[in-house]
Amino acid sequence: MLVGVCDFPGSYAFPPAGYGGIERWLWAVAVGARTAGADVHLLGPSWLTDLEHDWVRKPVRLEDLTPGSLAERELRSAGYDLLVVGHEYPSLPAWTRTWNKLDCDMATFQHSPVFQHTDTAFDGKRSRLYCYSPEMIERYAAHQPIPELAVHLGLDEEEPPAVAGSDLIWLGRIDEEKAPHIAVRAAQILGRRIQIVGPVFDDAYVRRHQRLFSADHVKWVGELGGTAKTAVIRDASVFVYTYARAYVEAGAAVFGESLRAGTPVAALTWREGTCAQAALCDQTGVVAVADPAVDDETAAELLARAIERAEDLKYAVVQEIGMNRFDPARHFRAMASRP
Repeated sequence: MLVGVCDFPGSYAFPPAGYGGIERWLWAVAVGARTAGADVHLLGPSWLTDLEHDWVRKPVRLEDLTPGSLAERELRSAGYDLLVVGHEYPSLPAWTRTWNKLDCDMATFQHSPVFQHTDTAFDGKRSRLYCYSPEMIERYAAHQPIPELAVHLGLDEEEPPAVAGSDLIWLGRIDEEKAPHIAVRAAQILGRRIQIVGPVFDDAYVRRHQRLFSADHVKWVGELGGTAKTAVIRDASVFVYTYARAYVEAGAAVFGESLRAGTPVAALTWREGTCAQAALCDQTGVVAVADPAVDDETAAELLARAIERAEDLKYAVVQEIGMNRFDPARHFRAMASRP
C-alpha cells in the first residue's frame, strides 16, 4: 500500500517539536503506516527537510497543482492507495479536484468541533471521516463518521518503562478553553505540587487567575518537546485533565501521551460522552463528571477526589493498555480499512 500524508500551511513544523495537535497526528499516521508495512510519502513543503534521509518527501500540495500539469501527472502516476490529510481539506474544492484525479481513498480525523464540511465531502467508504468521542460522532453524524481514538506523536518521544512519579502534571495550551486553573486549585486542595506544561495562548486568562497560577505549589515548565516532554509526563504521579464548560474537545492528544508514558489520568468533564470517557477505562484513569452549574471550587473538589483515586492505579498496567490503545500502527490500520 502506498500512502500519502499531507501537510498544510501553518505555524508549526511537521512533525512539531512540542505543541501542534494535527501536525502530531499526521506524523503518527506516517509512523504507524510505515510500522504496519506501508510505503509512505510525506506530501507538502512543511515536512522537515532532515526527514529526507529516512523518508520519501515530496514538497507538493494538491490544492496548488494546475490541472493537467506535469506535477499533477507525476502525482497521479505514483499510484497512491490512500491520502491522509487535515480535516479542512476534503471540503476544499482545489484539493478535492486533484484528489479525484488520483483515484484513491482519503481519510481524515475531525480535530475541530466547529468546522462545517460540504455535504459531499465524505461517503463513508472512499472518503472517510473519523471522530474521537460519542459527542463528536453526534456533531458530525451527517458525514457518516467512524469512531476512532486519535494517536499523536512527536520526534524523539519514545516512552521508557513506566515509573511511580511524584508531582501532578497538566499539559496543553494555556487558555480559557482548557481551564488549567481548576487543575491548579485541585492540586492546592490536596497540598500537592503541579507542573504546568505548554505554551500560553491567552495572557489575559493567566492574569485573571494570577493568584492561583503564582502560588508556591505551581511550577511553570513552559513548552516541551521530545525526550524532555516524555520524561516530564512519565515522572508525574497523575496527569490532570480539564477544559471549560462550553468547550468541546475534538480529539485530545494528551490521553494517549499520558497513558503511553504509564501515567494515569484524572479528568474533569461537564457531561458524558467526551474524549475522556472514550479514551479512559477504570484501569487507566478516573473521570469526574461535574454539573456545569456548579462553581469552579466545587469542580476542583471533585477533581481532587479523582486525583486521589487515580493515584492508586498501577503504572505498568496503565502503560501496557496505553501502548495498545494508542498504538500508531493499530491507528493506521483502522484508518486504512474501509468499513
